[in-house]
Amino acid sequence: MSLRLLAWFAVGCVFAPLLPGLLMMAKPALMPEIWQALWADNQWSGALLATLNSTVISVAGSLVLCLVLFCGLWPGARWRRYAAQLPLLLALPHVAFASGFLFLFADNGWLARLCGISFHLDEYGMGLGILLALKESWFLLWIASTQLNYQTLSQQLTVARSLGYGPLQCRIRVLVPSLLPRLKWALLAVVAYSLSVVDVSIILGPNNPPTLAVLAWQWLNDADPQRVAMGMLTSLLLVGLLGCFIVLGWILWRVFRRAVGRFSGQRHLLNIQPLASSLGLVMTATCIAALAMLVIWSMAEGWFYPAILPDGWAFSGWQAAELSPLGTTLLLALASSFTGLLVIILWLEGGNPRFDLWLALPLFLPALPLVAGQYRMLLILQQDGGWPGVIWSHLLWVVPYMLLVARPAWQQIDPRLVITARTFGWSSWKIVCLVKLPLLARPLLAALAVGFSVSIAQYLPTLYAGAGRFTTVTTQTVALSSGGDPQQQAIQALLQMLLPFIMFIITLQVGRLLGRFRQGLR
Repeated sequence: MSLRLLAWFAVGCVFAPLLPGLLMMAKPALMPEIWQALWADNQWSGALLATLNSTVISVAGSLVLCLVLFCGLWPGARWRRYAAQLPLLLALPHVAFASGFLFLFADNGWLARLCGISFHLDEYGMGLGILLALKESWFLLWIASTQLNYQTLSQQLTVARSLGYGPLQCRIRVLVPSLLPRLKWALLAVVAYSLSVVDVSIILGPNNPPTLAVLAWQWLNDADPQRVAMGMLTSLLLVGLLGCFIVLGWILWRVFRRAVGRFSGQRHLLNIQPLASSLGLVMTATCIAALAMLVIWSMAEGWFYPAILPDGWAFSGWQAAELSPLGTTLLLALASSFTGLLVIILWLEGGNPRFDLWLALPLFLPALPLVAGQYRMLLILQQDGGWPGVIWSHLLWVVPYMLLVARPAWQQIDPRLVITARTFGWSSWKIVCLVKLPLLARPLLAALAVGFSVSIAQYLPTLYAGAGRFTTVTTQTVALSSGGDPQQQAIQALLQMLLPFIMFIITLQVGRLLGRFRQGLR
């Protein structure tokens, strides 16, 4: 079988079965009685409001934080120092960060103990939106750092400054219009994730009513067929909300582009570098404080409100911790990431790059309807509750992320090397194995580490495809957040962080080891 056929077969196995599941999900949209039951439900309006609040705060907040830091720090030594922190901040799983954030800002959290201030995280989705804004701002900053042409924009900024315009004015007129179009796909991913996030919403609230994604998840797990249909319809409505946000974003971009399209001639010397430096410090400090809360809670031996510090310290919580979820998580992540690596290698060699965007669609669509569609297909195929079904469900998100990491490096392979290999009569398989894979060892290891981390973070696919039979550190952390033991929740959250951290270290060391034996990879 040729590489091209293998590539399409591998990608088809990951993505094609999803389409019939989504079509079956659309059936409730044609049933008027389901629409009537949905509008009559007393949780619907509150859930819609919480979803809109959290999504607007998340998207607008992350974009504002990104632009303030970028306009205040780029380019320069301060930006390079902050950009060096971004991989570590991005590697922090959402669930682990949400758990530490909860211990820090909850009504009985550490800041409430210290200052006597209640933050009411679960009111109208405010806390959820703030956490997502903070976490997704690092994602946008990382994307921004890879998208801009430093030399061209530096020259434009120099010309603007030579005309007497101030630092902030130059960046708003030159940097922001160049940056925003390049962030459109990243912003779309932020909107889709904010609309459909379930695990973080369960941890931070709101709870009564919850967000639309959590409400749909609850209905989909109900024994009543009408409730299940209402959950399917709500999942599809999340896609409709995504479309509304896309239209709104397009309108706002048109308005902004007209407003800043030309220099007005008025000059001011406002510089937001001190603000950006302070803001970046606060954001990093919040992350460190959230992690510190997890560490303290994991070793606390009795910590009752309003004590600022635990009554004592002990490792008894770690000794009593359930470690079976750790083993399940590790096996699922290894199987998903290595399978995903095989799929992307086949696709990079035999697939068509023009279809890369279609493969990345799971990153730009709400996760809940995709997961529900997967589950419908697994039920028909009688593969729910087994290892193959769970691994397949993870691949829908693992493969796109790995492809985004590996594609740029694959495109930079010198075509002359391939031509030379062909003159020796080498087959496509031999060229891939002996020329391309050794050259791309480090990028592929990085993609493997990213896929491993993405698999660990999967909550909904594990619950649905696993039919509740697979307990991972992610599902365990979310379960413990609903009135469970905070010490065990902190321990499971730390374990969730530990696995990706170890994987990134291993892949980094393997890459260095390969470079030691191959001079061209050093």
